[in-house]
Amino acid sequence: MSDAKIGFCEIELYLPGVLSLKQKRGILKSMLTKMRNKFNVANAEVGKNDSWQSASIAVTTVSNSTARLDKTIQNVMKWIESNYPDAMIIKHEIEIL
Repeated sequence: MSDAKIGFCEIELYLPGVLSLKQKRGILKSMLTKMRNKFNVANAEVGKNDSWQSASIAVTTVSNSTARLDKTIQNVMKWIESNYPDAMIIKHEIEIL
């Protein structure tokens, strides 16, 4: 059996300054691309696609260390908070499989 572990986090965001779906998509596209490049994670918008000021994104990563998975996910959330202050994290769920 493999020692591979999967870390998964679903993050709900509130985007109070967004006035259109086009603006929301621009913010999320930038965020997700930069996040992939910086943290080497897989991510996507997974919900609230038709809501202007709400978004649900999923982030996942693979490692042999539960601690590394947790640290990576925590670092992603801190990075969102510091680089996208107008995208407030209102809820998140982390699973390690």
